[in-house]
Amino acid sequence: MKGARKGARRARRTLHVVVTAGPTLEYIDPVRYLANASSGRMGFAIAAAAVRAGHRVTLVTGPVCLATPKGVERIDVVSARDMLAALRRVFPGADALYMAAAVSDWRPRRRLAGKWRRKDGGDETATLELVRNPDVLATVARRKGGRLVVGFALETGDGIRRAKAKLQRKNADFVVLNDATALNATSGTVTILGSDGRIDRLESLEKPAIARILVGLLGRT
Repeated sequence: MKGARKGARRARRTLHVVVTAGPTLEYIDPVRYLANASSGRMGFAIAAAAVRAGHRVTLVTGPVCLATPKGVERIDVVSARDMLAALRRVFPGADALYMAAAVSDWRPRRRLAGKWRRKDGGDETATLELVRNPDVLATVARRKGGRLVVGFALETGDGIRRAKAKLQRKNADFVVLNDATALNATSGTVTILGSDGRIDRLESLEKPAIARILVGLLGRT
């Protein structure tokens, strides 16, 4: 029995797992930006769990105040386009992608070179023109082949329906559905939707526990 366990450990293949985390920032001027409330905790927990499972991990993260998990290669980015560029470099040589980052959908059409000084004018309102950011997950997953891709969705309305649509639209194998209570939280309830139609709900778990279950999806593809 002991010999069989050792043999199983030797047979387990080390995978290169890419994880994204945190928000992206879209600057309006040198001091202001568009962002969201993502803390990055879920992505960092997945990266740590994947390392503990024996995998090589590259973590691509937006600006967060979190320490890099031991054994993880970290790439820091700022904007959605920065994140896409980083993934275009690292995902082609990877086996799996966990897209836990909360990527900004929009960015200002024009970034001002100097500080936007509203007080210098007499207007009481201002208009900020936005343009759509590239769809980072859909872009990199388009040619994923047999590699595992796990997307994340944070919804405040008809979550299951929207997550199912995202699963197909993004060419993902799984989508992890959260609601707004997940933001900046250390625990949460998530629903995992698979491309095979399976739906699993994880109730009130700490994020490291959720991360371990998500890393276990590597064995389901």
